[in-house]
Amino acid sequence: MLHETPEQANNAAPSATPATPAPAGIGVIGLGTMGRPMAGHMLIAGLDVHVHARRPAATATLVEAGATAHPTPAALAARCGVVVLVVRDLPDVEAILAGPDGLLAVVDHPLVLVISSTVSPEGVRQLGERLATETGDLVHVVDAPISGGERGAIAGTLAIMVGGREQDVALAQPALRACGNPVHLGPLGAGQVAKACNQMIVAATVAALSEASVVAERAGLDVQALFDLLGTGLAGSQVLEQKKHALVTKEHPPSGPARFMVKDLRFATAEARRGGTATPLLDALSAIFTGLTEAGFGDQDVAVAQKYIESLAVR
Repeated sequence: MLHETPEQANNAAPSATPATPAPAGIGVIGLGTMGRPMAGHMLIAGLDVHVHARRPAATATLVEAGATAHPTPAALAARCGVVVLVVRDLPDVEAILAGPDGLLAVVDHPLVLVISSTVSPEGVRQLGERLATETGDLVHVVDAPISGGERGAIAGTLAIMVGGREQDVALAQPALRACGNPVHLGPLGAGQVAKACNQMIVAATVAALSEASVVAERAGLDVQALFDLLGTGLAGSQVLEQKKHALVTKEHPPSGPARFMVKDLRFATAEARRGGTATPLLDALSAIFTGLTEAGFGDQDVAVAQKYIESLAVR
């Protein structure tokens, strides 16, 4: 092994100037059905929470509770070492990152970007690689999609599926633990793969419950009594518990619009193809949720699959 002489060491090129230390703030962008209660739980946990929303009124209750609101993503990023994005999809993430007021406008310190949206596993992997390159390794991405619906967000009991480097996940954990149960499942993209699997199971359960409710009602059964009974046996699940009222009353106000399931199942299909996995059930579920969206039911809750099934003619 060769060793530097003192003279060589003195003549070596100076090391790069270290980045500004990361601020302690936790940013949250996307203050909708899920993001707003998540930010509230971070405040309850004693974190220094910073928020941004396109509509300033959306930040009002959080500011009253102790959060700091910022007019732009760039202003928020200047105060934060971790930023959690709870928006719909990667195009929405890109819109927050880009431009003179975007999150990446001035990056002079390490920043962990937590994607809590449900997005493409491959897309989030590519985003992580690109941002690390473009920012000189200052910005690292963690994917942390969530499950539990509005009820779980309000209760702080979300299931949080996490992917990313150990050191990045460790920095994001205080914010995520405030919102539920985060589990680190593997490298970047692992969280999105887990969420794709979650959505397959949710879609399958909702479709089965919807179809069963129609069969039972048309056979003269009391659907409420049926679902109460099934909930005590092997058919019981959180999906049944959360959706049975909607299926009994046939009221499906949107907590999570059914049309979103189309993209979620598309991500699952892409990941399955990437791994060479056959997906007979997933293919059927994709057809159901695409069909109900095309039939005009897509803006209602996923349990609207019941109405779609009722509308189908027997072949």
